[in-house]
Amino acid sequence: MEENMEEGQTQKGCFECCIKCLGGIPYASLIATILLYAGVALFCGCGHEALSGSVTILQTYFEMARTPGDTLDVFTMIDIFKYVIYGIAAAFFVYGILLMVEGFFTTGAIKDLYGDFKITTCGRCVSAWFIMLTYLFMLAWLGVTVFTSLPVYMYFNLWTICRNTTLVEGANLCLDLRPFGIVTIGEEKKICTVSENFLRMCESTELNMTFHLFIVALAGAGAAVIAMVHYLMVLSANWAYVKDACRMQKYEDIKSKEEQELHDIHSTRSKERLNAYT
Repeated sequence: MEENMEEGQTQKGCFECCIKCLGGIPYASLIATILLYAGVALFCGCGHEALSGSVTILQTYFEMARTPGDTLDVFTMIDIFKYVIYGIAAAFFVYGILLMVEGFFTTGAIKDLYGDFKITTCGRCVSAWFIMLTYLFMLAWLGVTVFTSLPVYMYFNLWTICRNTTLVEGANLCLDLRPFGIVTIGEEKKICTVSENFLRMCESTELNMTFHLFIVALAGAGAAVIAMVHYLMVLSANWAYVKDACRMQKYEDIKSKEEQELHDIHSTRSKERLNAYT
C-alpha cells in the first residue's frame, strides 16, 4: 500500500514537473523560429539550385561563356550570390537560436516575477537591441524578396514565350538579355523562337525546374519576412511585459523598504517606552 502511494506521488511529481516545463516554453518564439528556418531553408536551398540551373541554361542555350581573368561577368555574380546564400543560411541559423534563448529568458522573467528572479537593466537593453536588429533584418528580407522576384519575372517571360510558340504557329518572338542586365548593352545575346536552341530549351526540363525553384525561393523569402514580423510582435510584447515587470519589482522593493522602516520605528519607540517605564 505504501509503495503504491509512493509511486503515485512520484508520478504526480513528474507530471507537475512536465507541466511546469511546458509552461515555460515561449510558443510564439518557437513558431516564429520554425517559420524562419523553413523560409531560410527554402530560399537558400532552392535559390542555390536555381542559380546553378541558370548557369546551365545560359551556357547551353544562350551560348554564353565565362570571361577569362578577373572580369565581373554574370557567372561571377552568380558565384557571389551562392556565397551570400551560404552566409545567410549560417547567420540566420545562429540568429534563430539567439531569439529562442531570448524568448526563454524573457518568459522565465515574466513567470518568476514574484520569485527570486531579478530583471536587470541589461536584460531590457538586450530585448530592445533584438527589436532593432530584427526590424533591420525584416527590411533586408523585404529587399531580398523584391530581388528574388526579378528572376521569377524573367523566367515567367521566357516560359510565356515558349507557351505562345506552341499556341501560335509561325510566331517569331525573341528574348533579349540586355534589358535584364545580364549582359552589357554592347553585347547582343538574344534567343528567338525560330532557332534550334530555343526549341531545345523549351522542351528541356532545366527551364521548367529552374522557374519553379525560383518561385519556391521567392516563397521562402516571403516566409522569412512573415517570421521577422512575427518576431517583432513577440519581442515588442515581451519588452512591454518586462518593462511593466520592472516597474512592479521597483514598487515591491519600495514597499518592502517602507515596511521595514516602519517596523524599525515601531521597535525603537517600543524600546523608548519600556526604558521610560523602567
